[in-house]
Amino acid sequence: MTTRFADLAERLHTGLDLHYPPVAFARAAAPPPDIPAASQAAPSACTFWRRAEQDVFFADAQAHMGCPIGAMVMGFELSEAKSGELMETVGMMCDLAYLNEAEVARIPHFDPPTQGVVYGPLASFPLAPDGVLAWATPRQAMLLEEALGATHWTGGGGSVLGRPACAALPGAAAAGAAALSVGCTGMRTFTEIPDAYTLVSIPSAQLDDLAQALDTTLAANTRMAAAYQQMKAAV
Repeated sequence: MTTRFADLAERLHTGLDLHYPPVAFARAAAPPPDIPAASQAAPSACTFWRRAEQDVFFADAQAHMGCPIGAMVMGFELSEAKSGELMETVGMMCDLAYLNEAEVARIPHFDPPTQGVVYGPLASFPLAPDGVLAWATPRQAMLLEEALGATHWTGGGGSVLGRPACAALPGAAAAGAAALSVGCTGMRTFTEIPDAYTLVSIPSAQLDDLAQALDTTLAANTRMAAAYQQMKAAV
């Protein structure tokens, strides 16, 4: 399947030498026609990110309820029982000093509520994505963040986020700028992503110009690397 973002997916994959294919997501008010529903239960929202490397699918609200925090972040309304479970989990996190109570109300989340999310490989994603996720090593993240303008001193810069990792998705969407997440223990557990990788969340607002910006950044870094090697050799 050829989609609007197939070329961008290929450019990200080959230009950055990504080990994992970039994936896309789009919040949906109803199950889109011709897109299958998630076939397996998931313990967390972030679990779907890894499954999305293989196929395009729709996950409804109930499919996200394995992790009430992730469900809240992705913009789903919680039942009374799930709200109680969320408060219990947050209370435990605060008791352990994993979270501070003042942080809870400030955790980014999508709004208004949605009925489900379509996930899938960026290369074959059939909808206009709300955002793109890429697993990156520090060097790959460096190049991607430079291309996205997150490291520019003259701009607003990007964000480096921690727990919960899923908050990087609505955080990037709200800011219209990429967010770099160092992840959280839940993300590391549920996705089984190796410790050497961080998560880059790219909002839809930055996708159209990314391929050209990445080409420019890669070329500039190749030239700078050669210049630095000459400086190093001269000493």
